[in-house]
Amino acid sequence: MWIMLFLSAVLFLFLSAALCLMLQRRPSAVNKLGSATAVIGGLLAMASAAGALASGQRPDFQIAWSVPFGSFHIAMDALSAFFILPIGLIGLASGLYGRRYLEDRLGRKPLGISWCFYHLLFVGMLLAATAQNGILFLFAWELMSLASFFLVMFDHEQEAVLTAGRTYLVATHLGAAFLLAMFVLLGAAEQTLEFDRFADPATPAMAGAIFILAVLGFGAKAGFLPMHVWLPQAHPAAPSHVSAVMSGVMIKTGIYGLLRVLTFIGPPPPWWGWTLVAVGAVSGIAGVLFALAQHDLKQLLAYHSVENIGIICLGIGMGLLGLSAENYAMATLGFAGGLLHVWNHALFKSLLFFGAGAVAHATGTRNIEQLGGLLKRMPTTGFCFFIGSAAICALPPLNGFVSEFLIYLSALAAVTQAGAATAGLVVIGALSLIGGLAAACFAKAFSAVFLGEPRSDQAALAHESALSMRLAQILPAAMCAAIGLLGPFAVQAALPAVNALMPSAAQAGVELARSRAVHLLWHISQAAVLLAALAAVLHMIRSRLLAKHPVAESVTWDCGYAAPNPRMQYSASSFAKPLTRMFRWLLRPQTHLYKPVGLFPVHAGLETHTEDAFMRYGYGPIFNAFAWMAGHLRWLQQGRNQLYVLYIAITLIGLLVWKLG
Repeated sequence: MWIMLFLSAVLFLFLSAALCLMLQRRPSAVNKLGSATAVIGGLLAMASAAGALASGQRPDFQIAWSVPFGSFHIAMDALSAFFILPIGLIGLASGLYGRRYLEDRLGRKPLGISWCFYHLLFVGMLLAATAQNGILFLFAWELMSLASFFLVMFDHEQEAVLTAGRTYLVATHLGAAFLLAMFVLLGAAEQTLEFDRFADPATPAMAGAIFILAVLGFGAKAGFLPMHVWLPQAHPAAPSHVSAVMSGVMIKTGIYGLLRVLTFIGPPPPWWGWTLVAVGAVSGIAGVLFALAQHDLKQLLAYHSVENIGIICLGIGMGLLGLSAENYAMATLGFAGGLLHVWNHALFKSLLFFGAGAVAHATGTRNIEQLGGLLKRMPTTGFCFFIGSAAICALPPLNGFVSEFLIYLSALAAVTQAGAATAGLVVIGALSLIGGLAAACFAKAFSAVFLGEPRSDQAALAHESALSMRLAQILPAAMCAAIGLLGPFAVQAALPAVNALMPSAAQAGVELARSRAVHLLWHISQAAVLLAALAAVLHMIRSRLLAKHPVAESVTWDCGYAAPNPRMQYSASSFAKPLTRMFRWLLRPQTHLYKPVGLFPVHAGLETHTEDAFMRYGYGPIFNAFAWMAGHLRWLQQGRNQLYVLYIAITLIGLLVWKLG
């Protein structure tokens, strides 16, 4: 039953994509249709996943497919269903948001094509999470990658968008090449690409090679550092509802793929866990540092995706170290924290991208330095953005705290475990540093965007977003609070997916970790409820006291200036300067100073700009070298069909000679 409901969701979304393409000459109708069908498809997908999880079943569907080594074989076990839930939720919320967000593009952009690729991206993610055959998985992976590429290129008239699209296309296909090699190794022994027929690798070296290929291939999609360079370019370039999907759930398919491969290749040696702990620590710390230095609100959020993927990686790494040490309580806490952070990051990051999109939609700019004072003009957006900011900083009683708390518990368990103590200390130190830097970054972002006075005319004329856009923000904001307050239930919901990664002998350790985590989280939830009740009572008392006295408004302390203006406020850059200066050896910021000239200067200013060091000093020179080589080979492209046929013939003859030889 549940697998048929899932197939109905996939087929419905696929047919909706075709219908959107056919109705592209009616932009208003196709905009409403694309939004409505995305919501319905998301609800169907979520219902199928929730039903499969609640029933404890593993629904399966397989039909023959006339593709070598391929079959249309899908199944929905606990791990697949766990990932389908956020895919469906964020897919429907983004569909709801996208209708009014795209309304001002009616008649100027082909919205039918955009909604078609949105639905194909949705289909690709759902199939990637359920595929049980290597060929089908790669087909879904490519569908997802190409659909998201065309969505990134929505505003292709802009040079920055073209650059982002090219970088993303190169990164995603390099990752796919590693995945192709990985599946060749997985299926070599049994000459099959059916997941349930993969044999354990013959040697530890073979298992290690498959693991490394999985980290490279799936890490390119997830945004592991240093394979993250496409992410801070592509996410800001895409429309905001697409950015929410890409950051909230699409990059998590890389996490799903890595976890799925771990179930094929046998017991993990310690170095697998150490690898993911190292990748997670570096990605988390570097991601939040680069976010601190950004002026573009969406680019700031994109770098925080790198940070949170690093946190997920830390949890998975601790899970693998726990398995290798047969400390199943530690492994359970690590996997549960990493998996639950998949849900939590999907919620608060999509919420933050919705908020950033609403700000850009209302003001026409994403430059933090030109904003300010928006909380009075956009109260719902500001409140929801505040919830997302607190959640991403892992502040209780919101959802980000619950998942990071579980990873902390796993690291504390590792400190007492021989061979894993150092890893536990690394994780504790990395999470602590990431949390502090994230709090500083979002204090900067929220205060510069929503507090103070408007720094530009665009900010002064801002208005609240449409109802559907506000509803799309309220839904994940409410879930951030609900998961934070009901943390024990969230842990219980994650356990079926955790069990899919654990050996059969681990049940006692799983139960020990569950009881320990649930016990602590209940105390934290109760304390949070009491604090909320106390705050409500104090607010009521304050309101009653103020009701008897006149309340007036005045300017804030103006430092003695006779005519203060918004330019005298702290800028976002000045707020973050002490931290960015401390880490300037990594960030390499560029400063442009425009000094005042003459007795009565009319202009002076200071600008800072921070490029991604990995792009500037690593990938940039490589891309330039390939461009130089391609330019010198341009003479091969003469524009004559006869010459191209000759190239094909020469290639075929060469392959034939090689084969016969």
